[in-house]
Amino acid sequence: MRRKKYIKIILVIAVILVIGIFFYIAAGAALPYINQPSVSQETKDRFVEKEFYGGHPSGERARIISDNGEALEERIRLISHAKERIVLSTFEFRSDTSGKKILAALLDAAKRGVEVSILADGFPGMVSMERNPYFYALSSFPGIQIRLYNPIRPWKPWMLMARMHDKYLIVDETAYILGGRNSYDYFLGDQPGHKNYDWDVLVYCEKRTEAGNGSLEQLLAYFYSVWNLPVCEAFHDEESCQQSSKVQKAKKELEMLYEEIRREHKEWFADCRYEENTRPVNHIELLSNPVDAKIKEPVVFYEMTELMKRAEKEVFFHTPYIICDNWMLQRLQDICGQKAQVRMMTNSVANNGNLFGAMDYQKNRGEILKTGVSVLEYDGGVSYHGKCFTVDDRLTGIGSFNWDMRSAYLDTELMLVIDSRELNQDMRTAMAEYEEGCLLVLDAENSSAPDGSAAQEISKKKQRMMNFIRAAAGWARFLL
Repeated sequence: MRRKKYIKIILVIAVILVIGIFFYIAAGAALPYINQPSVSQETKDRFVEKEFYGGHPSGERARIISDNGEALEERIRLISHAKERIVLSTFEFRSDTSGKKILAALLDAAKRGVEVSILADGFPGMVSMERNPYFYALSSFPGIQIRLYNPIRPWKPWMLMARMHDKYLIVDETAYILGGRNSYDYFLGDQPGHKNYDWDVLVYCEKRTEAGNGSLEQLLAYFYSVWNLPVCEAFHDEESCQQSSKVQKAKKELEMLYEEIRREHKEWFADCRYEENTRPVNHIELLSNPVDAKIKEPVVFYEMTELMKRAEKEVFFHTPYIICDNWMLQRLQDICGQKAQVRMMTNSVANNGNLFGAMDYQKNRGEILKTGVSVLEYDGGVSYHGKCFTVDDRLTGIGSFNWDMRSAYLDTELMLVIDSRELNQDMRTAMAEYEEGCLLVLDAENSSAPDGSAAQEISKKKQRMMNFIRAAAGWARFLL
């Protein structure tokens, strides 16, 4: 009897400890982000000093990449032509079909003597890269460095929510690709299965600026500001990893895969000739959030919306989902209160692959409409992941920023703002292809398809899950 009593006491203590640890982590992760910071006067002054327009071609050129297959092809092409340095920063990197092709190309570049730096976020890094022989094959290879931004440390819950959401690839002083695509099959390649639609912009540096202040220099300076942070830790760079039979096998597989890609896709390795298939640009400006792993001043959102407030005729923007606090809604209302037409496209509730975003939009669609924005809902059956905007007929923005509180206050985020009438026209044409056939939102409850067709129905399972999220975690929308 006494033994049973002791066992019960131990079990009760164990349960109390588990509950206590859970609440310690949950409270520690949420409490630092409850109160969102306002925009500082320094940020406002810095925006005024920035140049977003140029009077003549800057020496950089750009092209929109809208197709997932092309997005993979251009990454392989750039990497295959690298001579000195490759920088890849990505929120999530997986060793699936397209991910292995990227890994294979990076490994081959290192074997040619190219310096390779890979930066990934610590949370998906823990899920997709830890104990993965393909990533170990690269991380332990001479000339390749991999670092993780803010790896998960449960004993530091106040840092759990700060993530690195940037996505870009830089090659030498030649070109870079920046946008919203992660490095795996959902976003890259033509293989069957689930996919997301997204955007990249390829920037070709036709000639260096005399002052050395081009957008590639801006992006490189930004990269090193993150790379050198104390919260970025080296990922399994021990040479001993190469001795593992699994790692050796993975390395051999990547080498054979690269040879296979070269045989089957010879066009991917043709000369870039970017001066022939890109648009001249007058100026490119990089918008970025603070990079420390803590709550952030909403710099990107402020600067984006300041540009939109200055529009003369029209502002169009796309976002996969929209989760705004009162200040963000007021900023949108201020944009709509100017003389420009303002239109937004986002996923319909049924089409949205992000349950948190779908739940919050379903609940708050009426509040969004009160700002005066015209809302289109993409209902095409494939979740739309694009983050882009145009301001009048000159400015184009592409990057990683979702119109949500996480992108505004928690994550590192990048948006590239490009002054080019030709690129702006390309962007508006490409955006219009998604907008054609979209549902037009009439009010908080109703929307209409232009051809009278029925919208997707929200499945009962999805609605139940959203109802549960609303009840259990609706209060934490600033973290979602």
